[in-house]
Amino acid sequence: MEQIRLNKYIAHCGVCSRRDADRLISQGRVEVNGITASPGQTVTDRDLVTVSGKPVSAPRDKVVLAYYKPVGITCTERDPHAEKTVADAIRYPVRVTYAGRLDRDSEGLLLLSNDGDLIQKMMRGSERHEKEYIVRVDKEITDVFLSKMSRGIYLKDLEVKTRECELEKLGKNTFRIVLTQGLNRQIRRMCTACGYRVRGIKRVRVMHIVLDGLRPGEYRELPAEEVERLYRDCGLEFTKNNWLGGTQNAV
Repeated sequence: MEQIRLNKYIAHCGVCSRRDADRLISQGRVEVNGITASPGQTVTDRDLVTVSGKPVSAPRDKVVLAYYKPVGITCTERDPHAEKTVADAIRYPVRVTYAGRLDRDSEGLLLLSNDGDLIQKMMRGSERHEKEYIVRVDKEITDVFLSKMSRGIYLKDLEVKTRECELEKLGKNTFRIVLTQGLNRQIRRMCTACGYRVRGIKRVRVMHIVLDGLRPGEYRELPAEEVERLYRDCGLEFTKNNWLGGTQNAV
């Protein structure tokens, strides 16, 4: 019986994020075996956990979705100022969380899952998972721009230099870039530092999962063979007998 932190267990049950779970615990709304829970507490799958009096349990079936996020959709769990969030756009029967944000004005591939361990592994910058983008800017791309971007850019507002990355010019104002980190609005910040303004960003690949075949607003459940490789590349164990997936859906 594996001991895991209570906030992580609640998140795995699909109730809310770990941060919101900590808030529920501090408010006294979580009980373990009939006793009010305390921050930092650990549980096993044999413990009875209730949130606001309702028993919760971790889902036995897991899923990963590939979603084409359109421009205008906000990557957030809850934002009263957002016109439309990912949660609003995807009416999936199981609560899923996205791995790696796309800002409101960007579009393209977003991976979502109900497996918290997989989400954490995909989001961790130290894992150096590749993410590929097609970017359109406001003026002609030069060799100097490509060279400078590929060597890494020091971002003053974040006080960090970006990692070296792969770039390829695709057209007069369009280039392909492959990143292995996920700083906030990284591509826009990098381009601004080089004197360019981004006109459009589309993410077309995350690790080996590609956007091909999806239209804006559509998602598909990844089949077992794609997910098995995803888990393996993230250093996680994959079990086919608790896997959901393999169908295509239009949102």
